[in-house]
Amino acid sequence: MASLRDPSSAAHPELHGHGLRLRPWDATSGADVETWLRGMRDPEFRRWNTPLRPVTDLTSARDSLLARGQSAMEGTSMSFRVADARGDTPLGHIGVNEIKYHLKVARVGYWVLPEARGQGVATRALLLAARWAFDGLGLHRLELDHAVGHDVSCRIAERCGFAYEGTLRGAIFQEDRHDAFRDAHLHARLATDPEPGEGPAHGA
Repeated sequence: MASLRDPSSAAHPELHGHGLRLRPWDATSGADVETWLRGMRDPEFRRWNTPLRPVTDLTSARDSLLARGQSAMEGTSMSFRVADARGDTPLGHIGVNEIKYHLKVARVGYWVLPEARGQGVATRALLLAARWAFDGLGLHRLELDHAVGHDVSCRIAERCGFAYEGTLRGAIFQEDRHDAFRDAHLHARLATDPEPGEGPAHGA
């Protein structure tokens, strides 16, 4: 189990539970790179998220995964490929990001591939990743934000015990723009909060 004194020991975890398998993305795997690209180019993802560095082709997708792998080695973030536990079919992504060990806080984010939506994938992945962050990393607080109006993400957060804490004004980029901003809802969950249930079987 990872400790706060040795964040690099958490660089390559594999998590199992809720019918899912979470493992680090592999920048050397063509299948992983293609899945990452497909997720990043999905219109629904692009509607609500504007990455600082756009992922538009296989080269930029591979570079993006290489950067995430480096962050994992440094202990500053962990990016998981979410897959079905039985067949290892890729379903989406979840990340524990901006890990600040001295403050015991991090931020979480996720997306689900179009064909996997409506199956509770994000809910189950978030429950699994949050438990690892609290137990495996010893974190105290996990934060989650999403664009105002993204009601599906709001429901997922609350279903997983991430209480709504307020609106962050102009906190994230507008869709497909780096020169304009929009508001975001902030949710958070503490290690001391009651453990949530899995929630409904269906959803994002």
